[in-house]
Amino acid sequence: MATTDNLIGIQQLQDGTAINVPPPPILAERGQVGFNNVVLDVDGKVRRNVLYWHIDGELHTSFSLKLALLYLAAEDIEPQAAASNPEHLQLGQAVFQPFQGSAVGYVRQDAKGYQVLANFRHPEQILSVTMGQVLAGQVPATRFRDRIVVVGSTAASLKDFAYTPHSGDWFSPLEPIYGVELHANFVSQMLGGALDGRPATLRTLPDAAEWLWLLAWSSAGMIIVVRQRSWGHSVVGLVLLLLSLVGLAYAFFLAGWWLSVLPPLLALTGSWLLLTSWRAYQREELRRSQEFLNSIFDTIPDPVFVCDRQHRWLVVNQAFCQFSGFSAPQLLGKTVRQVFPAAEATRFWQADAEVFETGLANEGEEQLTDSEGYQHAIATKRSLHCDAAGNVFLVGAIRDITERKRVEDDLRRTAVELSRSNAQLQDAQHRLHHLAYYDSLTGLPNRKHFYESLEQFLAWAEREAQYVGLLYLDLDDFKGVNDRLGHHIGDLLLKAVAGRLKNCLRGSDVVARLGGDEFTAILPGIAEINDIEIVIAKIHATLAQSFMLEGQSVSIAASIGASIYPTDGGEIEALIELADRAMYAAKGQGQLPSQMPTD
Repeated sequence: MATTDNLIGIQQLQDGTAINVPPPPILAERGQVGFNNVVLDVDGKVRRNVLYWHIDGELHTSFSLKLALLYLAAEDIEPQAAASNPEHLQLGQAVFQPFQGSAVGYVRQDAKGYQVLANFRHPEQILSVTMGQVLAGQVPATRFRDRIVVVGSTAASLKDFAYTPHSGDWFSPLEPIYGVELHANFVSQMLGGALDGRPATLRTLPDAAEWLWLLAWSSAGMIIVVRQRSWGHSVVGLVLLLLSLVGLAYAFFLAGWWLSVLPPLLALTGSWLLLTSWRAYQREELRRSQEFLNSIFDTIPDPVFVCDRQHRWLVVNQAFCQFSGFSAPQLLGKTVRQVFPAAEATRFWQADAEVFETGLANEGEEQLTDSEGYQHAIATKRSLHCDAAGNVFLVGAIRDITERKRVEDDLRRTAVELSRSNAQLQDAQHRLHHLAYYDSLTGLPNRKHFYESLEQFLAWAEREAQYVGLLYLDLDDFKGVNDRLGHHIGDLLLKAVAGRLKNCLRGSDVVARLGGDEFTAILPGIAEINDIEIVIAKIHATLAQSFMLEGQSVSIAASIGASIYPTDGGEIEALIELADRAMYAAKGQGQLPSQMPTD
């Protein structure tokens, strides 16, 4: 004792149930002593661990805490105030919440000293060996290395034992544990919390949260009565809630929380009984109202129904039964979701719910399928009514509009067909117009389009006093290309020439193919007469570049003639003839860059 620094002895402090048993004097002088007093609950079980105790102004530390602090000091873990609450003790990862005398399960209990609700490990998790096994060398040294070893007697004659929550339950005899095992359990709890983050103590809810916990289960009892229409379903729901309460409390217990069970259990059962009694009274009142309404509604020729806030049909007249194909006993007490297809029932339900929520009458259209599978289009008018007992009902009147909807659908389909036919006619007209005004090979405007465009541009030029240039273009030796490379290459060449002509001219210019290898270009709004020479030179330069057609390089030149409105005349034929003669003149002179007509 005098030479071992990591040896901790015990003492028993005097309290109301125990006498003072002093520690070994040598260990007391060295400060290597901890008290082993425990606090018993009213049922004789130990659920609390006392960490500190003040007696006559002197602070005493428990045996288990003393051992834990000695072990944790080697891990550089010292006791300190918790960041969440400076009055709480923190060791490593664990915060030890002090026990409160008003905690769940306790009323006006002694909370003196620094007590915590212990989160016991199962006794089987505590390793035990006998002293005889140690002395005989039957226990490997590694069992003790870097561990806390609690040494004590397990002799039954000493009566040093205690009962814990693991000692047994209602269905099995109590199995106590010895004092040495109890304190080993306390030490294991603290080390597990400080080093591994395991809940070292059982935490309890604050008073406000405890009230919310109680209120939640009380509300659950009322909700189960409101949601379940039958007595049997309501009882099953109550049993499931009770089992959920116990299971949830146990799950929280495993996570280190101690939640009350008995108070919320009583609140749950009490609220369920109270609301069930009230519902029974309401059912009787509703039955009387139903008998009164039945006598009236059966005389109405239209389908009529009455439902409560739970959307259950209380009254349906004979017209409603004939419309739906179900008898009154098959409908009463049920909702639309239990009778009609899901999608239809949901829309019907939502329309009813809207009236209940707003209190305003409305009329809407839905679809319902009867018992024979025939789908009806209906218009339903809904409104709220209140009887003498204060019960609120929704009254709905239905009109079958299936035939009207069929006629509307036929008219709609006819309109769609007419619209589709009109679109097809317009498309055909567009295609015919394109065939009439555009060349099928190159996509350029054809001869007809060319003449009409030239006529429009000349009229515009006359009004605006503008120049309009006209180019006549003929490919040189195009026949030779066809003869050497085939007509397919010749067609590709014509398309490529058409593309280059369009790209090298302005967007307002009109390039047309008159036929064969003859092209024309209308140049409206040219600024100067000499500008047409620039355009012709640009065309020659563009066509001078070889064409790559299916891997073959093809070269082609063109002869171009031009005429200008109004300089060369005001008539279409005259301008075309001048440009044509100029083109042939250019061809005859050996493909000069350009040729303007001369007087």
